[in-house]
Amino acid sequence: MAALVATEAAAHPGTAEAAETAEAAELSRALSRLLPGLEADNKLGRRRALEALQLALETARPEAPAADPAAFQGPWSRLLLPRLLRRLADPAEGCRALAAHLLGLGLRRAARPRDALPRLLPALLSRLATPEPARRPPPESCEELRLALVQLLRLAVDLCGAALAPHLDDAVRVLRCTLLDPFAAVRRETCECAAALARATPDHFHMQSESLIGPLMQTISHQHWKVRVAVIQATGTVIQFGNGKSVDDVLPHFAQRLFDDVPQVRQAVTCVVGGWLLDLRDRYSFFPKLIPLLLSSLDDEIPEITHMAAGLWEKVGLQWQQENEEDLKDKLDFACPPPCHHPSPETRPGLGCRELIFRNLSKILPAICHDITDWVVGTRVKSAQLMVVLLRHAEDHITQHLDVVLRALLRACADDEGAVVSSCARSAELVGAFVSPDVFLRLMWPMLKKSPSASGLLVLASVIRGCPREALQPHLKAIATELAHTHICQGAENHMYGENLLLCVQALVAVCREDCRGSSLQLMEVLVTILAFMGATRLGDEVQETMAALAAVNGGDSQDLYREHVGPLLEWLAGSHHDWTVHSAELLVFNVLVTHAGPALGAALPHLVPVLRNCLQPTRDPQMRLKLFSVLSPALLRAKETLDSCGQFHHYLDTVIMDILGPNLQWHAGRTAAAIRTAAVSCLWALISSEVLSATQMQDVQRTLMAQVLTTLEEDSQMTRLTSCRIISVFLKASGDAINPDKFIKIYPELLKRLDDISNDVRLAAASALSAWLQCIRKDDRKSQSQSDIQHLYRELLVYLDDTESTVQDAVLEVLKAGSVLFPDLLVTETEAVIHKHRSPAYCEQLLQHIQTRVPTQ
Repeated sequence: MAALVATEAAAHPGTAEAAETAEAAELSRALSRLLPGLEADNKLGRRRALEALQLALETARPEAPAADPAAFQGPWSRLLLPRLLRRLADPAEGCRALAAHLLGLGLRRAARPRDALPRLLPALLSRLATPEPARRPPPESCEELRLALVQLLRLAVDLCGAALAPHLDDAVRVLRCTLLDPFAAVRRETCECAAALARATPDHFHMQSESLIGPLMQTISHQHWKVRVAVIQATGTVIQFGNGKSVDDVLPHFAQRLFDDVPQVRQAVTCVVGGWLLDLRDRYSFFPKLIPLLLSSLDDEIPEITHMAAGLWEKVGLQWQQENEEDLKDKLDFACPPPCHHPSPETRPGLGCRELIFRNLSKILPAICHDITDWVVGTRVKSAQLMVVLLRHAEDHITQHLDVVLRALLRACADDEGAVVSSCARSAELVGAFVSPDVFLRLMWPMLKKSPSASGLLVLASVIRGCPREALQPHLKAIATELAHTHICQGAENHMYGENLLLCVQALVAVCREDCRGSSLQLMEVLVTILAFMGATRLGDEVQETMAALAAVNGGDSQDLYREHVGPLLEWLAGSHHDWTVHSAELLVFNVLVTHAGPALGAALPHLVPVLRNCLQPTRDPQMRLKLFSVLSPALLRAKETLDSCGQFHHYLDTVIMDILGPNLQWHAGRTAAAIRTAAVSCLWALISSEVLSATQMQDVQRTLMAQVLTTLEEDSQMTRLTSCRIISVFLKASGDAINPDKFIKIYPELLKRLDDISNDVRLAAASALSAWLQCIRKDDRKSQSQSDIQHLYRELLVYLDDTESTVQDAVLEVLKAGSVLFPDLLVTETEAVIHKHRSPAYCEQLLQHIQTRVPTQ
């Protein structure tokens, strides 16, 4: 083996010896003693030889020949390099590792490392490349060794630079395979090596760059975030120095990385895209595709990424502005200030940024409008956020694309994701700020008329909220009138629809303020309709607050609004009341007006009472009549504050009694008819309890309705029987002496029956009514004519004096005491006749004692 080495050293004696210096010859002789061990048959011998070489190279003194690059170049190229490259395929892993390490030392030490490339690159290719890297493992099985070999390639790139151009094909083949290596560290090192290779061979790399894009994109979703970052950065450099056409292949993958959970990955995408927008050779043709990616980072949740994106975007706009200064000369020389209604003039984008968006908006917008309804939530959120940024830059140029923008916002505002809806609402506000109401209303009304929707109303509310007052004022009446139309207003039965309809009114009141006075009737109609559908809910409370705000801009309170508009509103409802059913929206609105108008009802009786009279006829929908009675009863109970607030209710009393209550107290078969009678009795009780009836009016009511009320004492409803007893008691106390004697005498038998009622409350109320009936006997001259009836009453009441319920016994005792003044002797006789039959004579004795104490005083 020594002879072989000597032979190689002595080859070409003329030329070689002339070229070699004395130091090179000395180094060759020193190496010749170590090289034979590299070809030993056993791995231990080869390893020792490699370790000896390592020691010789690493510990060489500065004055030694091995430390001189020029002296080292010859022995390195002729003696060391070929043998070390063969050791890369050594069966022993340790020998292969030492060989890779020694190759790195040799490259660093050699004066002309590029001379090694023709043999180094094929050797690396043979160890790292395979025809199908995704399916077959590489020839080098050790992960650490593959990493060392990639690092060796990286070293060659750094040392040789442009000299790698003739070997670019081999280098790229190696990188394509190692980019798919199972070892994450190998992939990261490969990415750095690819970027370095691109920078080192800028004049030739573009011919090979496309072949790296596929493996890079296969690795961009690697599970290790550091690998993903390395891939993104490497891709940026590869395309920067390579073929710009690859941008189209890369962009979908970069867009997906903007949703990465790791901030460093999103930051890498932002940085690379910003760099392309600034430095890519063909960047102008890719502006419509790259700008959305950079602008998407303006809404990143990490402030550092947001600031980086803002800084890069500002640089892009400024650079483009400088490059196109001639085209922008007029706009630069006569710069327009921000619109007076600009939502944020202090953060208005620069002219270059705005012009870039304006000129590319027609290419960007269709993709945004498509993605804003994507099935992936993250895509919809990003698209909605990007829409806001685009509209903020486009300003009044939105007008050209308004139809597309509005349709996209209408679809997106129906999204279940709150972030999407919030961003779309902000976009709609920008539309209101930059587009004339003439334009956006002309587009929105056909959409809402064709298909009213909650999302459409939300867009309208947001547009109104962003619109300046002076621009909106001429259209206020038309907007309020459209909102009050039945096809829009009465869809409020859906909670979300009603909420967004309320937002429209709130926006109008907030923007136009005092200008709303001329449209307060239409706005009031909308508010009352929403309140009718929502009732006592959170939204109902918001309606009340909005009504108070509307009243405040008119210089009053909610009652002032009702006082001003309840008449026209009732007149509007009266136009359709002949067709009402329990499901009619107008019925709900009517109920709200009666419930909430308060004192304003007193001035609206000419409109209110005819509607009630017509809708409460026995021929109308029973369920509707029940609902109306339930609303009418509280109004009658507070008649002084509501129906009679203007003192005019007496003009309509006959209508209420004869045309409304009377017909509904008539007996009809069925549970629904019974429920209606209960409701009518409740309304009658509310009326006579309200203290608005004079004595004469009370007599008229009693004269008209006493017979019907007596029949209701037999109702199945306990509440009806109880209320009827109370009504009869009031009638007797107020006008008992005015009742026709024949009718009067028929009252007490009906009340006596109620003493057997299943309800103690009804029995006590009946006893109270009997007491009032006896008081009427005492007031007039009926006493002599009624002795037989009184005697019968005494006998019946004495039975209940022995009742099992003490409360009933007490009540009956009071009735007998009150009636004892009529025929005391007769009552004593009847009492003594039954006292021995009672379980306890205590109540009879109390009654007798009372009669005895009263007789001397009479």
